[in-house]
Amino acid sequence: MRTRRKIIEIDEALCNGCGECVPSCAEGAIRVVEGKARLVSERYCDGLGACIGACPTGALRVVAREAEGFSEEAVAERVQAAANKASVACPSARVQGFSGGGRGGERVEGEAVSVSPSALSHWPVQIRLTPPTAPFLEGADLLIAADCVPVAYGGFQALLDGKVVMIGCPKFDDGNAYVEQFAAIFRTAEVKRVTVVVMEVPCCQGLPIMVAKGMARACKQIPIEKVVVSLRGEVLERAAFEGVVQSAVTAPAPG
Repeated sequence: MRTRRKIIEIDEALCNGCGECVPSCAEGAIRVVEGKARLVSERYCDGLGACIGACPTGALRVVAREAEGFSEEAVAERVQAAANKASVACPSARVQGFSGGGRGGERVEGEAVSVSPSALSHWPVQIRLTPPTAPFLEGADLLIAADCVPVAYGGFQALLDGKVVMIGCPKFDDGNAYVEQFAAIFRTAEVKRVTVVVMEVPCCQGLPIMVAKGMARACKQIPIEKVVVSLRGEVLERAAFEGVVQSAVTAPAPG
């Protein structure tokens, strides 16, 4: 039923598609579509405006207008559906551990060619395909990377050495599902530390926020380091990331 109530309005002219608003909406009401933040459905938005402070361009505001009523049941179903989709078994999700990383060799037209060995120690590597119960996550030094980073950054293998890697795209994937996935991992595995590597582009900057948000929901405090890589493969920043981690101190225990 439609009624007059408060709801988020997005000014597309001001939105730069950075995605920082996505993890700030616990209900998953916002997604980045074709480079712009958009309201997925009116019934997912509670109108409280928790996402407004995360927007660097002022593209979000709360307005009062005719809209479909907010539905907690619909939100719960959406979150559960996302979790179910992530856990659907497929060949790429089969958990494997490798001893000593990759062999570092290949053949081109019958001739052996020597290449640098891979530091990858496990499979899968996609954020959405990694089960929170995967053995390689226990006690891990976790490396979470935007999936453009390994292409741009020549030193990625050195950065990966000794770490458990997870990659994904914070712009095109469901940010709320990422937050829930990270929360499940931090609740289940005793992760020692986290390094988040992103590109310098605005749409990447939501990834460390999603990680910190998931950590807060899991009521855990784990050191997070943020590394920013330029489009030319240079490290522009490497520093501790605070984000919303401190809220884990006062966050309620998971229900």
